[in-house]
Amino acid sequence: MWLTQVLINALVLGCLYACIAIGFSLVWGVLNVINLIHGSFIVLGSYLAFGLYQTLGISPWYAIIVAAPLFFVLGYLLQFLLLNRVINAPVLVTLTMTFGLDLILNNAMIYFFKADYRKLTLSPPMGSVSLFHAVVPIDRLIATVAALALTGLLYLVLRRLRVGRAIVAVRLDRDAAVLMGVDVKSIYAVAFGLGAALAGCAGVLMALVYPISPLTSSTFLGKAFVVCVLGGLGSVSGALAGGVLLALVEGVGTTFLGPEHATTLSFVLLIVFLIVRPQGLLGRKGFE
Repeated sequence: MWLTQVLINALVLGCLYACIAIGFSLVWGVLNVINLIHGSFIVLGSYLAFGLYQTLGISPWYAIIVAAPLFFVLGYLLQFLLLNRVINAPVLVTLTMTFGLDLILNNAMIYFFKADYRKLTLSPPMGSVSLFHAVVPIDRLIATVAALALTGLLYLVLRRLRVGRAIVAVRLDRDAAVLMGVDVKSIYAVAFGLGAALAGCAGVLMALVYPISPLTSSTFLGKAFVVCVLGGLGSVSGALAGGVLLALVEGVGTTFLGPEHATTLSFVLLIVFLIVRPQGLLGRKGFE
């Protein structure tokens, strides 16, 4: 009975983890930038969902429609106006840049929203359903479907659309992409904007699961990093597999050791993968 509940919870939470990580993986894979502001984008998306629901009564499912273009524009401008100036510098420079931006955004959220934990609670509650003798809240189930839809949408963008193929081309070989007429700087900005949009949408969904506070940004960033390593950088399906694996290990491990050891378990798993299979479960050159 408990094992079924753990497995269902891992599948639900794993899809949300994949949604958190896929934007981080996109930016890291295409721009070779470890985007430390990603966690704060997720928290800001949660605050957006919370604010829209509390003030206007807009459901989190509709808040995604607002978050996606808003965060895309924010990410596009940050990349085009700031990061593009140091994009060819060593990784430490871009790492420091995103670290500084993260400090600014995180402290701004603390200033305006305070560090108090908030929770987005739907009224009336949507209840729960029983799946294979496991109880799953309906709002989490819908959030899982939305996370899968966002992940699948990115897959289609990268595979079917012209801009998606340009992103893949830049990821595979930037110099060859330039020779083929691709505007690399614009593609970098689009990729960063997509990563920010996915982070904002993931934040909207995570608001239904996690308490909302600027202090949780490091937790989301850490999970995105771990999922990218587990699944393999540059793989949409790998992010999904890595998310489910991480959620499963956390679920089983915390059942026996307690929830306070979830972070320890995730980073132990990260170290094991770095030693045994550094390319991840489905890592490959370029996005699918």
